[in-house]
Amino acid sequence: MELQWPLIIFTTLVAWSAGVFGAQGALAIGGHARRSQMPLLATSVVLLAVSGVAVFFHLEHWERIFNGFGHLSSGITQEFIVIMVFAAVAVTYFAMLRRSGDGTVPKWAAWLAVVVSVVLVAVCAHSYVMAARPAWDSVLEVLSLVGASLLMGPAMCGAVMGLRGDDASALGLPAVAAAAAGALLIAAFAVFLQVSAGSFVDVGYYFDPTSPTAGMAGAASVAAIQAPLLWGGAVALGGVAPFAAVLAAWRSGSWRLWGPAAVACALVGAVCLRVVFYELGLSVFMFY
Repeated sequence: MELQWPLIIFTTLVAWSAGVFGAQGALAIGGHARRSQMPLLATSVVLLAVSGVAVFFHLEHWERIFNGFGHLSSGITQEFIVIMVFAAVAVTYFAMLRRSGDGTVPKWAAWLAVVVSVVLVAVCAHSYVMAARPAWDSVLEVLSLVGASLLMGPAMCGAVMGLRGDDASALGLPAVAAAAAGALLIAAFAVFLQVSAGSFVDVGYYFDPTSPTAGMAGAASVAAIQAPLLWGGAVALGGVAPFAAVLAAWRSGSWRLWGPAAVACALVGAVCLRVVFYELGLSVFMFY
């Protein structure tokens, strides 16, 4: 399947945005990151706004954009609803921060930020789960995007807290645990993508009705070609490297150095994973 760059950017930035908002909410529950709460909220909102701009380029026909919101079972409708809920929670969170004046929010608002962040990533990722594309048909695809949030969100919080002079000691161990979980979720989906080629079988007279003279791509060969990008880019650079950077930040206390490094690696790795995701998104349309 051809690469859908607007959607690659959209899903990656949504994971980043939700990861930041969820992590700052988790910190706020314990009364931490008071100096960094407003910058982190602004970062999350900007990332979500840019992701929204990106997805409009995928829809292409601006005059028909709202035709996609015609049914609740539509993935785009579900994404739109949860993004609006996320925006409402962010506005409420902002109001609570301004009201307190000391960088704290009520615990209910902090918990709401955590919950809506998880829901946003899960709903946006679930839109791509399709039985007709074996490489996409797994809950691991949803969890891989959650994993990207776990890698980018806490690391971004650490970087901002380092720049703002916040005490990041409370972030260390939870961030390491989140990074470890994120790396494992990405690795698990990578294994699933690698073996997805086995879901295809040879069928006589199999051709693409839109290009009847073109040969069909062999699933095994496509998977082999994408293996370096999958394991080197998505897993090693996008999972292992951010975990190592977060671990180094926890041990050294230098979030200003290691936080941005972890975010950069996780961001590149997330893009690599989505590229492989589309390249391996071969369809078994003839059976559906």
